[in-house]
Amino acid sequence: MSFFAYILLIAGGGIVVGALARLALPGKDPMTIWQTMLVGIGGSVAAGLLTWLVLDRAPGIVLSVLFATVIVYFIRRSRGGSLSNPGRPPPPD
Repeated sequence: MSFFAYILLIAGGGIVVGALARLALPGKDPMTIWQTMLVGIGGSVAAGLLTWLVLDRAPGIVLSVLFATVIVYFIRRSRGGSLSNPGRPPPPD
């Protein structure tokens, strides 16, 4: 597999995991598709590191979505929101 195909595979997986994480929490999150992709990639990496350290195996999509959901929750909290309220979006530059 070429490097470019690998990057596209990671980006596609990040979008899927990030979108599922955003759907797991109620309310509309003011995020771009790039932010959703980065949340999904971050959740997958965090789940992969934890399962590699603890279980010595691959994480799977459920654990990746769970970790990405936690990341989305912390993004909401940083914006002044809660579990059911996304908070206000940051002001434009």
